[in-house]
Amino acid sequence: MKIAVIGTGLVGQAWAIVFARAGLEVSIWDGNHEALQRATNIISKQLLELQTHGLVSDATAAMNHIRVASSLADALEGADYVQESLPEQVEIKRDFYQHLDALAKPDAILASSTSSIPASLFTESLPGRHRCLVAHPVNPPYLVPVVELCGAPWTDAAVIERARALMELVKQQPVTVHHEVEGFVLNRLQGALLREAFRLVEQGVVSVEDLDVTVKHGLGLRWSFMGPFETIDLNAPDGLADYCKRYGGMYQSIATEQTDTNPWSEELIHKAQTQRREQLPADKLLDRRLWRDERLMALMRHKLQFEHTSE
Repeated sequence: MKIAVIGTGLVGQAWAIVFARAGLEVSIWDGNHEALQRATNIISKQLLELQTHGLVSDATAAMNHIRVASSLADALEGADYVQESLPEQVEIKRDFYQHLDALAKPDAILASSTSSIPASLFTESLPGRHRCLVAHPVNPPYLVPVVELCGAPWTDAAVIERARALMELVKQQPVTVHHEVEGFVLNRLQGALLREAFRLVEQGVVSVEDLDVTVKHGLGLRWSFMGPFETIDLNAPDGLADYCKRYGGMYQSIATEQTDTNPWSEELIHKAQTQRREQLPADKLLDRRLWRDERLMALMRHKLQFEHTSE
């Protein structure tokens, strides 16, 4: 199977790693030649880092599966699946998908990495609109494997299934989103938590630091291997319905306080920003991001080992 990765920013680079480490042939292309060259260097370094952590068996072999295409047509030639990771602007995607639809072979899947734009907004006028969908990853997808698959109303169901099979083949965790909603599933969940987190800080209930402690040393520990429905199913003697009977009233009462939909104020953002910079100076952000990726690698290695021993 041949893959084309279009756009080689952070997300495109990560997608190239996902497909190449699975042994698939990957062509990468970017309209910015310098960005394309930088991407190849970064991908090579990332693969070596993954090998160090035991998450890639042979970084050199994986890198050999990646080819730099000389043009968009060259990248798309013979591709069975196209992963587009262009800027998050509907006008850019609408224009570019006309080229993708015209140049890719008729049965190639055209997937977008967009995190918020429904496929219907940039594929409606295409002759091949039935083969277009969103395949939204979590950055970086080579460390966080969930991928949200969401078609437009006219996307062929068989295309969704083919995309899902591919994601399973490359060891991602596909989730089918059955109809279009802004932000898909992950960002809507994240948004709900962020809104309440900001509210609690704004009301002086908790500091930014202690809010983060509550999640990373509380909810996050369970959420790293269980979802919210499984969590509550295990947190009452007789399962989910029993949990809802016991605690549903509390959550309903809390919900009446969570009806405000005003945007985060500049004052609130400044308050949170100030507290974060007290904890982590701006010149240490990159180091902390690298630390985050190291922790994600360790967590992935642990989860993979657990999956292997539990088979």
